[in-house]
Amino acid sequence: MRQNNIKTSRNYSLYIGAALAVSTFGIFMSCNDKFVESQTVFDLPVEKTMQELLAGYDTDGDKKITKDDAPNKDYFMVSTKGDTVIIRNTYYLSNLLQELAIAHENAQESALITLRQIQEPPAERISRRIRTQFWDDLTRTIDENGINRITDDDKMHDERRRIYVPYDDHVGIAYFKNLQKKMPNLDVVVLPKDITAEYVQSINNNPGILALKIENNKGVPFVVPGGRFNEMYGWDSYFEGIGLIIDHRLDLAKGMVDNFCYQIEHYGKILNANRSYYLTRTQPPFLSSYIREVYSAMHPKDKRWLEESLRTAIKEYENVWMHSKRYTPETGLNRFYAGGIGIPPETEPGHFKAVLQEYADKYNMSVSEFEEQYKAGTIKDSLLDRYFVHDRTLRESGHDTSWRLDNIAADLNCVDINALLYKYEKDFEFLIGTYFKDSFTVNGKTYTSSYWSEKAEHRRELMQKYLWDEAAGCYFDYNFKKNEITDYMSATNFFPLWSGLCTPEQARKMVPVLMSELKAKGGILASSKASLEKYKTNDVQRQWDYPNGWAPHQMLLWKGLINYGYENEARELIYRWLWTITQNAVDYNGTIPEKYDVVNTTHKVYAEYGNVGTEFAYITKSGFGWMNASYQYGLSLLPQEYIQKLDNLENPDVVFREE
Repeated sequence: MRQNNIKTSRNYSLYIGAALAVSTFGIFMSCNDKFVESQTVFDLPVEKTMQELLAGYDTDGDKKITKDDAPNKDYFMVSTKGDTVIIRNTYYLSNLLQELAIAHENAQESALITLRQIQEPPAERISRRIRTQFWDDLTRTIDENGINRITDDDKMHDERRRIYVPYDDHVGIAYFKNLQKKMPNLDVVVLPKDITAEYVQSINNNPGILALKIENNKGVPFVVPGGRFNEMYGWDSYFEGIGLIIDHRLDLAKGMVDNFCYQIEHYGKILNANRSYYLTRTQPPFLSSYIREVYSAMHPKDKRWLEESLRTAIKEYENVWMHSKRYTPETGLNRFYAGGIGIPPETEPGHFKAVLQEYADKYNMSVSEFEEQYKAGTIKDSLLDRYFVHDRTLRESGHDTSWRLDNIAADLNCVDINALLYKYEKDFEFLIGTYFKDSFTVNGKTYTSSYWSEKAEHRRELMQKYLWDEAAGCYFDYNFKKNEITDYMSATNFFPLWSGLCTPEQARKMVPVLMSELKAKGGILASSKASLEKYKTNDVQRQWDYPNGWAPHQMLLWKGLINYGYENEARELIYRWLWTITQNAVDYNGTIPEKYDVVNTTHKVYAEYGNVGTEFAYITKSGFGWMNASYQYGLSLLPQEYIQKLDNLENPDVVFREE
């Protein structure tokens, strides 16, 4: 029999047969040398076995088998060859429950399940399910076949299914008007040419989905993050695309680039997400990188697609970032700056209670009365208006929320946005010089690679002037209103490693700072504990701060470290993050959530908004988009010996102490 590479110290125990022998890996097996796990099959009645497992091992009644249940008793099964198998292990029992759940969903009365499926090594199982199941479950289309799955969610607020279509998308208007004839409860609303903040505010009580690209009478597919996030999000989509390309799903990655380009052409920007209340808000820009990576993986190459996509990306750069309020002439650098009016409508009730209480007291009203009058415009307060400019801008940054940006976001030239735009400039330089003979025309203006090289170098010089702290050996956000550099230690400070902006000497200073300030047992922290304690004004746990870690930060900084030759540091941080994912999936019935507490290495995050991806019955069907991608990306970078350590669940503090 194949030996299972899992250590006894992790309580991986499987007892097989009447005559037992102890293997060196702590697994008890039949003495019969013909015993082969892939040939050991159980023919199980699905419903009966599921109920037995839940009754015996799901002690908290959440329809999962986790380490929190931890009953200390055996589960007996008999194989089709008559071998008695005794399972005493949370991971194996939860795997069995998951395989039965798949059979139950397929309406099978009985299921043939192999011992190999029950014993599947954790890293292999997680990766396989991402590749073969999760991406498909997260895929959506906005067309006749897919619209109900999106418009039936609780974000619609009423019984109507409502879709907003750009005024100049004639294909989309015709398609959805025709679909309306088949779906009487579908409201098709054609957007005006000029989408103002006032207009967006006027439709907040009639929220709907925003149309995406229709091609060949079908919606171009895209991947959603998962859970309550049932639409195409801005920067999530790039990170999901990295995983999709690794898993040979170029169709989906290319589809999301196409939908991004549609958004720029018809909505004027890449949207925070394609919901009506996001019409005034974008998200961190990654389109140029996405185009490069999709084109690199494309075989055969579609040069026309590259040309069209590049032209649209340059439009986004010019119109969204350089010729708008997101450009700050005071420094020549960029900021996030979201349009809109009033309270962001997507937030849950009570989210702003502490803020609104202060103003309600000022006007001698209850919070609910003040909120109603403020929303109606009866009460106008410039300070509160400015607070919500910062809040919407914080959300545009993707970091909603963090004390780094609280009530200050629109006044900052942030490191991340400028590092990302530097990457745009270098990508444009590369693409034009490599594929278009050093000449590329957009709207009558001809660009060359040297033009973009000069743009990038100018941005580097400005970032060196305003954002680089030589004494600290790190980049920091710059407050252009106060004319001072900040000192908030955030993972975003290290994005210049990913974009290739910093010099080797700067990288030599930055890497020790990263490893000392933001390395935790379970991966890279979103921010340092010291910064959190210095700047928080209450005890509300902001989800983009210590002690939490997020997939996009991990992925960007792994690549940044590798860019500058810090492979050992990258390997350690990759392992720590993947170990956190693997350990939690083993202990908690395959759970793959939105984020982790990387200090306590748990998905049990007690912060605003909770943790998406943790609520399911029997088996997770989708994980979480960028978390899935980070796992596949991390595995693609780790040497095989470290993947073996993952399967063994070897503690990262031990692994890297030994090294």
